[in-house]
Order: sequence, then structure tokens, then C-alpha cells
Amino acid sequence: MLRTILKYGLIAGLVVGGFELATFVLFRGMPPLKYGMVVGYTTMLIALSAVFVGIKRHRDLDRGGVIGFWPALGVGLGISFIAGIFYVAAWEAVQSMMHMDFASSYANAIIASQKAKGASAEALAKLSADMETFKVQYANPLYRLPMTFVEIFPIGVLVSLVSAGLLRNSRFLPARRG
Repeated sequence: MLRTILKYGLIAGLVVGGFELATFVLFRGMPPLKYGMVVGYTTMLIALSAVFVGIKRHRDLDRGGVIGFWPALGVGLGISFIAGIFYVAAWEAVQSMMHMDFASSYANAIIASQKAKGASAEALAKLSADMETFKVQYANPLYRLPMTFVEIFPIGVLVSLVSAGLLRNSRFLPARRG
């Protein structure tokens, strides 16, 4: 089981980390917010398809074609955890390589978005103060690293739950005998 978790976690991590690095290199920094989120979450789902494949492989080859919900969920969460670690490491590498100040770019984009929507001066002042607080917090790795991990891990939990629910049924995509 551990070997499966490590193998498929590594695959998912390399996919999500590789796409993350490629995205920021192609955009020469932070992509526009609307594209960045779509690309980012789509990439996470593609990478986390390794959860489904890893659970199925574990069920079919290591467990004789049968797996319960909880063991399947455990495999899925393990794969998701490793993918999350790679995601965080890739994000830190991107920030370092690109000499990027994500917190400032993000804060400026949020403030500009609210200005474009016609927010009042007092709402913009409060938002600016909140964004300054965010920039200070984001500079602290004890805040930034878990915050980055939480971007991907809930998606991994969801993919793990769905995969475990489907694959606990041994008739769902049964192992090929031959």
C-alpha cells in the first residue's frame, strides 16, 4: 500500500508541480486571475486522477480485486497528501525563480477588481488595509505553506471520496483476468 501511495503521489505531484512551473514560465509571472484559477484547478484535477488510478491498481493487483471504502480512502488521501507537498514545493520554487511577489500582485488585482465594480472609498480603504495585513501574513512561511497546501488538498479529499466510493464496488471497472 505504501509503495502505491508513494508511486502515485509522486506522479500526481510531478504533474501538478510541472504544470504549475510551466504556467508561470509561459505567462512570465502570475497569469491573470481568471485564467490562473481555471488553469490551476483544472491541472489539480488532472494530476489528482492519479488518486483514482492508484486506488484501482491497489484494489486490483494488491488486494485481489476487492477493497473497502476506508482502505481505498486511505490510499487516496495518502496520494493527495504527497501531491500537496509537491504542489507547495513547486509554488515556493516558482516564487523564488520568478522573483515574484504574489501577495502584492494578488492584493493589487483584488483592489483593482473592486475599483472597477465601483466600490466606495471607505470599502476600498478597508480592503486596502485587509490586503496589507494579508501581505504581512503571507510573508511568513508558517502561514504561506499551509495556505498553499489547503489550495489542493480539499480537492484531493473530494477525488479520494468519489474514487473510494466507486472502487469499493468490485464490479466497477473490474480487473481484467488473462
